[in-house]
Amino acid sequence: MTRRPLISISLGDPGGIGPEIVVAALKDRAVAAQARYAIHGSSSALLAAAEALSVEPVWWRVDARRDDLAESAAGHDVVLYDSDPELVEQGRPTEFEHRATKLGGALSFRWVEAAIADARRDPGDPRRAGAVVTAPISKEAWSLAGKGRWPGHTELFAHRFKAPRYAMMFVGDRLRVVLATVHVPLMDVRNELTIGAVHTAIDLGHDACTRLGIRHPRIAVAGLNPHAGEGGLMGDEEARIIAPAIELAGEHGIDVSGPYPGDTVFNAAVAGRFDLVVAMYHDQGLIPVKLLERDLAVNTTLGLPVPRTSPDHGTAFDIAGTGRANPGSMVSSLRLAARLAVTNAPDGAATRSGR
Repeated sequence: MTRRPLISISLGDPGGIGPEIVVAALKDRAVAAQARYAIHGSSSALLAAAEALSVEPVWWRVDARRDDLAESAAGHDVVLYDSDPELVEQGRPTEFEHRATKLGGALSFRWVEAAIADARRDPGDPRRAGAVVTAPISKEAWSLAGKGRWPGHTELFAHRFKAPRYAMMFVGDRLRVVLATVHVPLMDVRNELTIGAVHTAIDLGHDACTRLGIRHPRIAVAGLNPHAGEGGLMGDEEARIIAPAIELAGEHGIDVSGPYPGDTVFNAAVAGRFDLVVAMYHDQGLIPVKLLERDLAVNTTLGLPVPRTSPDHGTAFDIAGTGRANPGSMVSSLRLAARLAVTNAPDGAATRSGR
């Protein structure tokens, strides 16, 4: 038998839809067949989700504080490293409100850190994860828990892995988008947008496309301003920042063109003219992704030594606990993480026999 990669999952905010989409995704036969899974989370949250979905639990529960976690998890394809025993000892609740809370922020942050730690373990460690998948967190809850310095998962992962360059990419069936700036207030985008930032997005996006099997990616770069600046009449960022980054990438053999108007370039990509669009800011790229690929697209962080993916949506507190959350994006995230974990393994260790 081939040895399947180990994927570390952080459960996300326990009051959000993370528990439900994780439970639902693990039912998918293709997901179950591709990898083994280590979940960092809460047994009560997962059991409530399983009950809402009328699903039998498939995980082996282990107290997250145990010293012999590798031994206690041996032989199980889905293991939950459970935070509930510690909460019970502290007299804290294990039933979670469907809103942003300090407790939800503290737990979801802890679980992400534990998943990152799995991916940073030494080669040969049985708990070393080949990829990380993160369920949705609430940035408000992180702030309430004192973790407000992190705008989101992307920045935290880049910091923990000391990534000199990183970018956020969204992968769907019809559209792939990488962002030149990430979680930045719109009024600050102009200050964050540099030749280097645009070039990094192009370069990392090109590499990601080749890892996804696109041998010669065709990359389009969106402009920042209406009509891509209209020859300087509506802003000079296209000529001053974006065009030099495109030229630099082209000199290094990347098939890249632009800048194109943001209101037309995504249509061209969907029509098949481009394999990837580089967007200048968060909503410029995310609005078309979520219109066309809702509940299907995957968010992945580029520039890390280990693959990291996540669904393309948030905590959806308003429907959490109802069993109505669509697990499609989580299914896609787990499947892509398993695929990238295999291709990312430097020595093929993830595919050697001996499971």
